[in-house]
Amino acid sequence: MFWTKVFIPTLKETPKEADSLSHQLLLRAGFVRMLMAGAYTYLPLGLRVLEKIQAIIRQEMNACGASELLLPALHPLDLWQKTGRDKDLGEVMLRLKDRRGRNLVLGPTHEEIITDLVKNNISSYRQLPLILYQIQTKFRDEIRPRFGLIRACEFIMKDAYSFDKDEAGLDKNYSLIFEAYKKIFLRCGLKTLITEADSGIMGGKVSHEFMAPAALGEDVVCVCPECLQASAAGSDLCPKCNSKADKVNTIEVGHIFKLGLKYSQALGANFSDIKGNLSPIVMGCYGIGVSRLISAVIEQNNDKDGIIFPKEIAPFEVIVLPLDVTNNEIMKEALDMYNQLNAEGFSTLIDDRDERAGVKFKDADLIGVPLSIVIGKKNIEEKKVELRVRKTKETFILSKGEALKSVVDLV
Repeated sequence: MFWTKVFIPTLKETPKEADSLSHQLLLRAGFVRMLMAGAYTYLPLGLRVLEKIQAIIRQEMNACGASELLLPALHPLDLWQKTGRDKDLGEVMLRLKDRRGRNLVLGPTHEEIITDLVKNNISSYRQLPLILYQIQTKFRDEIRPRFGLIRACEFIMKDAYSFDKDEAGLDKNYSLIFEAYKKIFLRCGLKTLITEADSGIMGGKVSHEFMAPAALGEDVVCVCPECLQASAAGSDLCPKCNSKADKVNTIEVGHIFKLGLKYSQALGANFSDIKGNLSPIVMGCYGIGVSRLISAVIEQNNDKDGIIFPKEIAPFEVIVLPLDVTNNEIMKEALDMYNQLNAEGFSTLIDDRDERAGVKFKDADLIGVPLSIVIGKKNIEEKKVELRVRKTKETFILSKGEALKSVVDLV
């Protein structure tokens, strides 16, 4: 794609409203813009990153045998009243009435909705086990939206739900998705700590949180330097070996729960077993904060010049930088390299702006594309191109063929 055709409004100065490093970089690099506190527009680069994260999540969830659906964001309040969670959520839940006088809510999560769906469509043990998931916008009336995408009123979440006939089935699916989550975060270039957690208003006896270490994190995890055990910050001592643990600030990026019978009993989601007896379905719930993953990744992958995106979720894999677009020879070589990269299947951006070389270098670093191919007058004379690696700052002077091979090897 051509820079002049993609909407990339980079900023030289840090916006005053940005209250975290990731928030600053998302705004400066032209990935998002704030409509109002807690609500953001994803600009083309931000949307590309979001879609790549979603693609990774879909691949790993589908590998678990899960099926994707899409549930409504608008819910009848009475479903929430049946579980009592309307009171648990209180003012966090956005409520409204339609012209018919129906009491509605904008979904902060979807346990009640998915349970109602399964209740009306699953009746026999032969239809179990089942894993359903969605990637959906959620709404919560946060009292203090902050840190950009990390704590927003409107956000994107992947929520999955497992339905089993017994606890053994739940244990199997829980372990399956637990391992899938580790793969998802690793592929996104994110380091995480996994802790046992309080189930809170979600319910159930067992839950685990996936926590991304980050300086701005509002949650604290204790990590033992001896046995590397991670635990919620209830004590300075490691619960496994009793050594003094280090406190690490973290961002919650995933949370999984063994819900058990809480929702199926409250909403009457039963199945008929092999003997014809009715029993409540045993449930699990599995969430990933999709939009906040972008911020968490940036918090862990940056330097003084901007974002350093891991290759799997970068908006583009390569950026071609012709240093003088008024020079026909330079543009010819740049376009030829751009077309070759596209033909090889690489997502490629070409900076076709009539800007100074310094501006192009700064913006390429800011948006975090893993590789840059620089073509200037000197390169043309020497029949070479310059390959720059964003993460390591290494540069290589190569022939076009060598540069293409290096891109294949690096990306």
